[in-house]
Amino acid sequence: MSFGLKIGGALAIVAGVFVASHFTLPPVISQQRGYRGHGDEILYLPKTLAQTRADNVSPPPEPAQDPAGQPASQVYQNLKVLGKIDANEFLRLMASIASWVAPVQGCTYCHNQDNLAYDSIYTKIVARRMLQMTEHINKDWKAHVGATGVTCYTCHRGQPVPTYVWFNAPPPAPATVGGFAETNQGKNLVSKVAVGSALPYDPLTTFLEQSNEIRVQPTQALPGTDNVSIKGADWTYALMMQMSNALGVNCNYCHATRAFRDWDQSPPQRVTAWYGIRMVRDLNNNYLDPLGKIFPPNRLGPLGDAPKVQCAVCHKGVYKPLFGVSLVKDYPEIGADGIVDLTANIGSLNDYKDKP
Repeated sequence: MSFGLKIGGALAIVAGVFVASHFTLPPVISQQRGYRGHGDEILYLPKTLAQTRADNVSPPPEPAQDPAGQPASQVYQNLKVLGKIDANEFLRLMASIASWVAPVQGCTYCHNQDNLAYDSIYTKIVARRMLQMTEHINKDWKAHVGATGVTCYTCHRGQPVPTYVWFNAPPPAPATVGGFAETNQGKNLVSKVAVGSALPYDPLTTFLEQSNEIRVQPTQALPGTDNVSIKGADWTYALMMQMSNALGVNCNYCHATRAFRDWDQSPPQRVTAWYGIRMVRDLNNNYLDPLGKIFPPNRLGPLGDAPKVQCAVCHKGVYKPLFGVSLVKDYPEIGADGIVDLTANIGSLNDYKDKP
């Protein structure tokens, strides 16, 4: 064998190892969702699909209880958001929340074991606000969650801190050129930690907390109207890749790939996603960001902000959380017509400081 053939063989082996370690090999499942020849297909990887199925199993509901005939506020003390619920249903919901959020820690994750009525643990105050948020989603964001709704389990999946929560990202250190720090000059700062690619480092703050315009293409082909920069397009692509990974789908789940901008050619899922983005902004700004004053320092991000949500927090890699199974129908008190007090004052940092 000649030296050249040996070198060629070695390069082929290296190339094979690189492909095997960096790309997903066939088979790939293809599902047609539109007219033939339009490229409206969703691709699924069998290995990934098996894992997401295992991650999205809905737990059985707690057994139904006979009504006690009196509200929980007449039986238990210091109920600020669940006082109107039947006393027996209140206990059922509490047992469910413990299994959804803290199955290892149990009730003491939020409650003082010596007196359950005390507000001596910050997680109890946070849990109240999360119950208000849950009913707010089910009641006011039907355009996104529909009749399926959400419960605590949709995000938590048996963990006190849901996976995929995020914080405002500090900008990466500037590069140096010739011993001098390079100025940003309007360029995107790259961070692979945030988005898993060479796209901008923090698209989530830009679009899921702030309400910047999400656009790649201008709306008019006239001189002076093209205000969409390459930088803005990069930000948008970074967000789209986050959403694609969160739902386990490719771009044409929401877009007509021959006309990304055209709403008339887009599938209905694009409208659902449009509402979803605005729902996430609402939750981050009005429910989660304010909890920065309640969380202890170890629960805050590097810039001192509270944990926030993105699409993946609920979806966990599938187009519908829990593949569309609804737990809300078994817990109507936190559903769209529930009776959680949405206006109650949940308490503050001083409510649990220095208490037994």
